[in-house]
Amino acid sequence: MGGSPIYRSFVAGLAATFSILCGLGLGQDPQVLIEPRPVPRHGPTGEADRVTPHLRVDTELVLIPVMVTDSANRLVTGLEKEHFKLYDNKVEQVITHFAREDAPVSIGLVFDCSGSMGPKLQKSRAAVSAFMKAANPDDEFSLVTFSDRARLVEDFHSGPGEIENRLLFVQSRGETALLDAIYLSMNEMRHARHARKAILIISDGGDNASRYTSRELKNWVREADVQIYSIGIFEPPGSRSRTLEELNGPALLDDIAQDTGGRLFEVYDLNDLRDIATKIGSALRNQYVLGFSPTAERDGKYHRIQVKIPKIHGLPSLRATFRSGYYAR
Repeated sequence: MGGSPIYRSFVAGLAATFSILCGLGLGQDPQVLIEPRPVPRHGPTGEADRVTPHLRVDTELVLIPVMVTDSANRLVTGLEKEHFKLYDNKVEQVITHFAREDAPVSIGLVFDCSGSMGPKLQKSRAAVSAFMKAANPDDEFSLVTFSDRARLVEDFHSGPGEIENRLLFVQSRGETALLDAIYLSMNEMRHARHARKAILIISDGGDNASRYTSRELKNWVREADVQIYSIGIFEPPGSRSRTLEELNGPALLDDIAQDTGGRLFEVYDLNDLRDIATKIGSALRNQYVLGFSPTAERDGKYHRIQVKIPKIHGLPSLRATFRSGYYAR
């Protein structure tokens, strides 16, 4: 075929692009997945790929969602701004923004369907249904399932009914690519409509099949403006059937959740699943949002956040759950 070298180069580029799109399965039933591999992926600079969105000081206001519970792990509502003290790298800040509104949330569901989940699938599905019923009617949901691979099976255009229908056909098999699944759900947050974002993980153990490492994921969740809640379905501590991955599962899920201001809820009785899922749905609707204008310079470093609730007359000691910090960039 004739034409100038520039024209021929342009046509060749179009052909290559078409080939890539065909390889992605454009036009077919969309399923995004992460293939397992033995080593983590790195970008051209040698740094691990980043997940958006990031929590940074790009404006004059840093917003910190806070959940408050009592000693019996019950949600505490009705507090006022003066009941809180907020610190940035141990320096007390003036709380300039305070809200208790029930704002809609974009929620990524991360659902374990690995081989060990077989007898737990039915009640885990029921827990998802209970969680969505307790959520704000304007919340939106996506769904990532995982065994030896992580798959995005429903994006944020899906309704709760579509997600529940998808889970009816989930089968238990394979290993556990938990870290890949969290990464994939966080990446889907780029398409979320709401400013508030959260991930709910339902899993029964640690990771044994992911391409990403726990260290990489912890770095990403520190920057991402996403709260992560986990329901860990664990065998009793003394059980001989627990694998090494399952033994490490609680610590892994707890570390990831705490960095984001979320919580790990450990379940040893499947009958508790629905109640805990409902509690998490209610927690997302009953958070306080504290905002402050940092007095420190934007030094590009990670700043530790502390939220304290001084003793309130007539009330027991209260616990504040919040994200661990932010990057001042």
